[in-house]
Amino acid sequence: MSTDTDYDILIVGGGLVGGSLALALKDSSLRIGLVEALSDADRQASPAGDRALALSRGTVQILDSLGVWTDVASQAMAIRHIHVSDRGHFGKTRLHAKDRGADALGHVAVARVLEDAIQQQLDGSSITRLCPARIMGIRAGQDSALVALRHGDENLNLSARLVVAADGGNSTVRTLLGIEQKVSAYGQTAIVVEVNIGKDTNFTAYERFTSSGPLAFLPLERRKCSVVWTVKDEDAQDLLHQGEQEFTTSLQAAFGYWLGPISLANRPQGFPLKLIQAERMTDERVVLIGNAMHQIHPVAGQGFNLGLRDASVLAERIQIQTRLGEDFGNTPFLHQYAEARRTDLNRVIRFTDNLVRIFSSDFPPLSFARNIALMALDRLPAAKRLLSRHAMGYGTQG
Repeated sequence: MSTDTDYDILIVGGGLVGGSLALALKDSSLRIGLVEALSDADRQASPAGDRALALSRGTVQILDSLGVWTDVASQAMAIRHIHVSDRGHFGKTRLHAKDRGADALGHVAVARVLEDAIQQQLDGSSITRLCPARIMGIRAGQDSALVALRHGDENLNLSARLVVAADGGNSTVRTLLGIEQKVSAYGQTAIVVEVNIGKDTNFTAYERFTSSGPLAFLPLERRKCSVVWTVKDEDAQDLLHQGEQEFTTSLQAAFGYWLGPISLANRPQGFPLKLIQAERMTDERVVLIGNAMHQIHPVAGQGFNLGLRDASVLAERIQIQTRLGEDFGNTPFLHQYAEARRTDLNRVIRFTDNLVRIFSSDFPPLSFARNIALMALDRLPAAKRLLSRHAMGYGTQG
């Protein structure tokens, strides 16, 4: 393989997905650069680090293979039970890890804990961190991509055999390449907040479907949960402008008293929800992964899990290509990777999209049918196994 480039791989985006990809490749012989827009201090101060992540069992296994799960596990909360219900109706179903012969269906971890664990593993490696740095331009050639960066006060012109865009939903790489997005608005807003609760969570995650959208309570501690409350756009602003007591009363009415009385642990924030997919996953010498490629509805908590699988599959294929002495930046390789990921991506999108549309309707026949389905699901072992596989991150992989 030619070595006339600055890097074999330049990863743009040093967040969870980009950092995981770098970590998966850190022991290879490849020259890897990691471009991060935020300094370490800014990353620590960012409120994005406070978000709770639902980690499927499959994701935990990937993190364990990367050597970071040991550091995260002590600060993560196991999900041993999942309780699914439909507000105001009789249908409900329950999933239990022990029925799958597992200690947990998944875990909940704070993003910053995971970021710190990844960064600790990267420290001292041969990977070059360019931080803080922003990509200013990109031009792909036959054998390499040329990337213009602003690194602190310095302008850099770098070349790489492959550029990986892991720079999030507002991807600069995707914009510079002119890759369009397909956007489908749900007409919903996710209200995210942490709450203190009156009862022990007993390692249970709750997914409660309401007429405006799903409401999830994820256990952070024995008496603390992260809440993702999906409401109609027209209701979101009213809720977000309510006083603390009024908002708490509204949330309690939507969720019920499964976990006793609720009190707010921080200030609610709202995020409009859209299904967003880039028109294509690759360009010449460039591949998009994570939120740079896809942003999905938070129902079932599949977003980060899907992005991590992007990174894991890409790393595995790059390593195989390297051992064979083949070019991992050429068009045939990138197309093969895109096709390999498309099945998983489409399955996750169908699964989440159908959940949202079926369980966000007040239409009486549909409401009756879904409650019958929930009751049947609770009594059919084969169906529960399939749903459990989705929850554990296995049912969406092709």
